[in-house]
Amino acid sequence: MLKRHKRTRVSVRLLGLSAAALSVAAAAFTYTSMAGAVGVNEATGRNPVPSSGTTKTVRYDMGDAAWHLPQTGEPVELTGVVHYPADLGTGRHPLIVMMHGLHDTCADRKADAARTAAEHDGDDAAYEAANAKLSAWPCASGTPVLHSDRGYDYLGRKLADQGFVVVSVGANGINASSVWGDDNAAARADLINRHLRMWQELSSKDKGELAGKFTDPATGAARRVGFAHHVDMGNVGIMGHSRAGAGVTWQAADSHRGQWPKGVDVKAVAALAPAYNVMTEDMSNYTITKTPFATFRGTCDGQVGGEALWFAADAAKGNRSGFYRFAIHGANHNYFNTQWSPQSRQVAAADDAMPVEGHPGQCTDREGATPARQLTERQQRHVAATYLGAFFRRHLLGDTGQDQVLTGARHPDAAITEVDVTTAAR
Repeated sequence: MLKRHKRTRVSVRLLGLSAAALSVAAAAFTYTSMAGAVGVNEATGRNPVPSSGTTKTVRYDMGDAAWHLPQTGEPVELTGVVHYPADLGTGRHPLIVMMHGLHDTCADRKADAARTAAEHDGDDAAYEAANAKLSAWPCASGTPVLHSDRGYDYLGRKLADQGFVVVSVGANGINASSVWGDDNAAARADLINRHLRMWQELSSKDKGELAGKFTDPATGAARRVGFAHHVDMGNVGIMGHSRAGAGVTWQAADSHRGQWPKGVDVKAVAALAPAYNVMTEDMSNYTITKTPFATFRGTCDGQVGGEALWFAADAAKGNRSGFYRFAIHGANHNYFNTQWSPQSRQVAAADDAMPVEGHPGQCTDREGATPARQLTERQQRHVAATYLGAFFRRHLLGDTGQDQVLTGARHPDAAITEVDVTTAAR
């Protein structure tokens, strides 16, 4: 089957969806932001987010073929960009692991131009040849890697400034692989666990594969960072965007908790514009009832349909740890990742929102849907950071001052856009 560079909207899972969705909705409360902006930094009796106000960044890279998919043996990189408080202090910081979804892997501009021309001409053979270069792994000699893992630097810095250690991991090898559907979600979960295992060994013993492997992302110079005994592996959050949204749901599912590395406890999972395999025959692979779970989608998402929110609701049926759905008006799919967004001028960067004819600046996700004012790249990321930050602060730091944001009682970004918030009763 010809692999197109644009993600294809998945179809609604035909069986078991309506009843589960109605069950969750019956025990939920929905709010829409209409009031003015309200700050979220009220005193809570203590400061759960000690921060020096500055952050630092390092990177690690074990190689493009440092790991191999258990299903097929295909090569996958072990890389990560790490944002952390400049002053780690004397205590331990929760770890947040982030993963990108499906996108091109190699920034080959000639191949990108050839693919665009082939698509215009309807030349499938030329399209396939160009696409093979853009979705290869490892990339051809001299062709730069398209670093989708750097697309969440804005979020990593924001979270690090709030007291978290944040690592965004590369998954280009999975994107270039032959695994699809549930196998793709499982592969992403395995890769997350592989990174968590390395972090557990580093944090507990100051040894293992990560010891001595951190470098300056700009210069490549070695950097010594004292993460040992400063990362709380019993207090971990994970976030996945697009296909990785399915991956983190799989990783945190009740049935897969036994695969977490020893000493690791995932306390919060967030699926950002998740692209689920909605035709799955086994929902137990995605069911999360023991871990706080949040899912996000923009109303102008041109890649993932609204079924993503309902699938998540189905997966969270029976969850009493906390389940939240956020529909961000005017947000698309790609702007959550800076490398996928037009202002980056990166290969394959695009605005996937559907414009509304005769209404400049308005967008939607499908014909006939209610339009919204499209958010700029910066606005969309600001809103994402607000709500993801509130979720992780609440469930990794115990900051109850975020409760009203997570239930939709207060809307800190109402001056920017509306956010529909649905939360299951706890």
